[in-house]
Amino acid sequence: MTKIGLLSDTHGSLPAKTFGFFKDCDQIWHAGDFGDIKIIEQLQASKPVKAVFGNIDGTEARALFKETLVFKVEDVKVVMMHIGGYPGRYSWQARETIQKERPGLFISGHSHILKVMYDKKHKLLHINPGAAGKFGLHQKITLVRFAIDGDEIKDLEIFEKER
Repeated sequence: MTKIGLLSDTHGSLPAKTFGFFKDCDQIWHAGDFGDIKIIEQLQASKPVKAVFGNIDGTEARALFKETLVFKVEDVKVVMMHIGGYPGRYSWQARETIQKERPGLFISGHSHILKVMYDKKHKLLHINPGAAGKFGLHQKITLVRFAIDGDEIKDLEIFEKER
């Protein structure tokens, strides 16, 4: 079993409780808009990190990370991108990648809105962890953690606090 901590849209700030919430996680995934490469360095100091760059990230982040990441954890294929939309409203890039890669899990950020939805058409789980940073229109800071056990995605938990 692999335990995952997931966040997005930090925009240069990390909630103080991030490391406590992710304490038992094996990996941390960041779905873009770090805002400052130091955010990724802080996360990498505690756990292995998988990340994609977001629309506000500069040249340093874009040199280190990809726009779209396709990887496998246990028996689950994962596609992660910053701007991807959600079931029924995917961006064209997400739609093309999902059709080509056929993942079991699709991760995106950008909207600052926490969403966990099952896509019946593509037979995948979509997770957008919302926004972990202080900047943006969101009213709540959110983080997500879950486990992948073989081909099963389970034990999803949400951290939420007022901004």
